Amino acid sequence: MTGYDYYLRGRQYFAQFRRKGNEFGRQMFKRAIEIDPTFALAYAGVADASSMLYMYWDPTEQNLREAEQAARTALDLDPELAEAHVAMGSTISLKGDFTQAQSHFEKAIQLDPQLFNAYYLYGRACLSNGRLEKAAEMLAKASELRLEDYYAPLLLATVYAGLEREGDRDATYRKALEVIEKHLELNPDDARAVCLCANAWSRLKDTAKAMEWVKRAIAMEPEEAVVLYNVACVYALLGEDDKSIDWLERTIESGFLYRGWAENDPDLDSLRAHPRFKALLGKM
Repeated sequence: MTGYDYYLRGRQYFAQFRRKGNEFGRQMFKRAIEIDPTFALAYAGVADASSMLYMYWDPTEQNLREAEQAARTALDLDPELAEAHVAMGSTISLKGDFTQAQSHFEKAIQLDPQLFNAYYLYGRACLSNGRLEKAAEMLAKASELRLEDYYAPLLLATVYAGLEREGDRDATYRKALEVIEKHLELNPDDARAVCLCANAWSRLKDTAKAMEWVKRAIAMEPEEAVVLYNVACVYALLGEDDKSIDWLERTIESGFLYRGWAENDPDLDSLRAHPRFKALLGKM
């Protein structure tokens, strides 16, 4: 296999949005670098995987440091590589410098206006920093660029909920559900997709379907932090605040510690004044 083959395999793993997927993806990117130490795309991949691991599963300084070093190496090797600017934007955003992160995301879009990850990860960064209008703009563009992706439209619908754009919210959730159903026909073991179905149904006020999908997701991945977090979101949306916080506590035990996301996620708006939720944020 060539370095590029390993890079492509790494991107496939990264797109799974699972801890193991990110870990395997990072291994593939590093294997590509062993074959070609000047492969800037592979360094950007290492940065993306490391920053995502830091955000959701393993918030160690080592992961954040590795993400930043890899992103800088990618930029040193190819300052005009859009993926390198995306990687740096994501990493810097995690360090709390959204202004500088924004400049890298904007540069990436300028370099490659068709790059899905530029809009998608920019939108995620905007959401985690409470910039909902910009998040909506970026996620809408990401949804247009990759029609088979279900997560960008789901995030977009969540942002519309935060902006109180109810018509756009419901229409986008229904569109996302159609994409997820097609995805699950080919990937029936994707617990994240199953759990996000539950989230969509809870937003659409179908409690029975929401709980049906929640139980299915938990049975598939009972220890996966991303699944546990989305279960908590479903309970919050259904008005079960204490149950939601119970699941958030389990989420933290499983490794999810990114405070910025929990603080700005519209799915958790009903919990903002809850003393247990405030105490929970203090642990992140």
